[in-house]
Amino acid sequence: MTPVTPARFDGYSILITAAGQGIGAATAHRLAAEGASVLVTDLDAKRASDRAAAIREAGGTADSLACDVADRTAVEAAVAHAVESFGRLDVLVNNAYAASEDAELFEDVPDEQWERDLDITLSGPFRCARAALPHLVASGRGAIVTIGSVNGEQDFGGHGYSAAKAGLASLTRTLAGHAGPRGVRVNLVAPGTIRTDAWAGRDAELERAAALYPLGRIGTPEDIASAVAFLASSDASWITGTTLRVDGGILAVNTGFRQAMAQQP
Repeated sequence: MTPVTPARFDGYSILITAAGQGIGAATAHRLAAEGASVLVTDLDAKRASDRAAAIREAGGTADSLACDVADRTAVEAAVAHAVESFGRLDVLVNNAYAASEDAELFEDVPDEQWERDLDITLSGPFRCARAALPHLVASGRGAIVTIGSVNGEQDFGGHGYSAAKAGLASLTRTLAGHAGPRGVRVNLVAPGTIRTDAWAGRDAELERAAALYPLGRIGTPEDIASAVAFLASSDASWITGTTLRVDGGILAVNTGFRQAMAQQP
C-alpha cells in the first residue's frame, strides 16, 4: 500500500460496508492509513475480523462487525457499534452489492433474483444512510460516499445490478438535497471494471476488456479507494450530489468503435 500524507482523517470515525475484500478492503486500508478509525463490516464475520486485524498490524485503528445490509436491525447495530467504539460517526461508505448472472432471456429472470440485487445494492445503502444520518449530522463534517458503477449509466449487462446502481445515482442526488442543509455531503463513485475477486479465473476476459479502456488497463481497488478518500475528506468540502466516474475513460470514449473504424477494409 502506498504511504499517504498528510493524515486527512485524524479523529474521524468511518463505517464501511462489505469491507472484507476488494474495493471495500482497499478503502478501509486507505482511510485508516490517513488516520481514521474504521469499522470494517462484512456479511462474513471472519473476513471482516481478518481485515480489521490487517489494518491494525499496519498501524491503523480498526474494529470489525458482521453486517447484512438487507437487515435493518443489523445495519442499526453496526452504526451503533461504530459510535460506541469510536465515540462518533463522520463518514459512511456504502460498498455492499449483489450482482446475479443474467438469464439468457429477460423473461426468464426470476423475481427473487431481481429483488435480491435491488435489496442489497440499492435498499442496503438506503438502510445504512437512514441509520447513520443523525450521527453524521451531529459530527459537523458528515459525508456519505456510495460505490456506484458505470453500469448505472450505460449497458454493460446485469439487469438488476445495473438498475440498482442507476438508482443509487438518483438516491445520491435526492439525499444530497435533503442532507446538505444539515451539513452532510453525499456523493457517488462510479467505477469501471475493477480487478477484484469477482473476476477470479477470468484473466482472459479482463485482458479483452482492458483493450477497450482509453487508459489501456483495468482498474484496481486502490484506484477507487483514492476517489473515496477525496470525496470523504474536507478537500471535497464544496462537492455534494455528484457522480465521480473512475472508469479509465470508458464512458467518454468509444474505443471499440474507434478501433473498428480504423481497420483496413
